[in-house]
Amino acid sequence: MGLGEILSLACAVCWAIGVVLFKHSGESLSANSLNLFKNFVATLLIIPTALIIEGFNIPALSLKEWLIVIISGYFGIAIADNWYFQALRKIGAGRTAIVASLYSPFVILLSILYLNETLELWQWLGFVLVLSGILMVVYQRKYQEVDTNQLYRGVAYAAASVFLTAFGVVLVKPVLDSGEHGFYWIVMLRLLAGIAGMLLFMTLKRQLAKTKEEFRAGNHNWPVLITASIFATYLAMLMWLGGFKYTDASTASVLNETANIFIVLLAWLFLKEELKARKLAGILLAFVGVVIFIGIV
Repeated sequence: MGLGEILSLACAVCWAIGVVLFKHSGESLSANSLNLFKNFVATLLIIPTALIIEGFNIPALSLKEWLIVIISGYFGIAIADNWYFQALRKIGAGRTAIVASLYSPFVILLSILYLNETLELWQWLGFVLVLSGILMVVYQRKYQEVDTNQLYRGVAYAAASVFLTAFGVVLVKPVLDSGEHGFYWIVMLRLLAGIAGMLLFMTLKRQLAKTKEEFRAGNHNWPVLITASIFATYLAMLMWLGGFKYTDASTASVLNETANIFIVLLAWLFLKEELKARKLAGILLAFVGVVIFIGIV
């Protein structure tokens, strides 16, 4: 197992820790406010990280590379996150989680078309097992009732969100791979583009005042929220993009999917959530798929 595979799995673990901590915090912030907060915390950390490790020299990106980084951050963070939360509001977390499983298929498709990547037959088998296991884990017997129009729109928002996330990371991979530019600077610039896009959205929709009031009001567990943001955004983003830098995009995306497995396990261990036989079977199936996919057996 190479560095890219290790970072991709570590990203899944960090994201899972962050999600469980967010749940433990009491979920006192709305989805949009929480998204802005966690990205703001990550920005405050990634800026000094980039400056300390790689210095104050701005990467000598070409115009095309600047556009790639900005577009990747704007579409992959600002728009993708906005549409993801639109999906949550319309169809609920259960259905959204199932649609979100399109992440690795989208990355694989885009990496084949844009990066000329290929998968071996045994990797396709591992991929199918991982995806099947994830679907078993996130499947729910009961979902919130929504009308047909809401359902179609919610699924469209969720699928488009996941596609833009995949598009953003596949688009920026050649810049990460070049080795000519600082990795941390690229991560920072991409995140700043995403934050700028989010603030633009909130300004146009006149949500900033409401968000500020939400931060001031209420009983927020700030230490847990900050810790969760460090794991779910700062560390997870570094490891996510690091995984894409040091291994194929297809491989990184399939390993990223295991985040749902770690969320279920950590929620069972620390939040005392029930671990049903179906979820356990899904976890085992996904584990076998990962082992096959990365070629351990």
